Amino acid sequence: MRDTVLWRKQSHIIIMLAETLQIDAERALDLFYSTNTYQQLSDPKYGLHLMSDQYILDNIMMEIQQ
Repeated sequence: MRDTVLWRKQSHIIIMLAETLQIDAERALDLFYSTNTYQQLSDPKYGLHLMSDQYILDNIMMEIQQ
């Protein structure tokens, strides 16, 4: 169940990323999976999966800008 919820959360974040950057979903997917934020989201010890989708998107955007 946890995996399904996390998968849906990741999907929503990828869609939000594509809309924010005005890129296609495939490019957003590649970008998402290349971030440290994704790795932290996948590891429950960070607790990032408990944060809102917008918070996670903001982390990704900050990471991309650096």
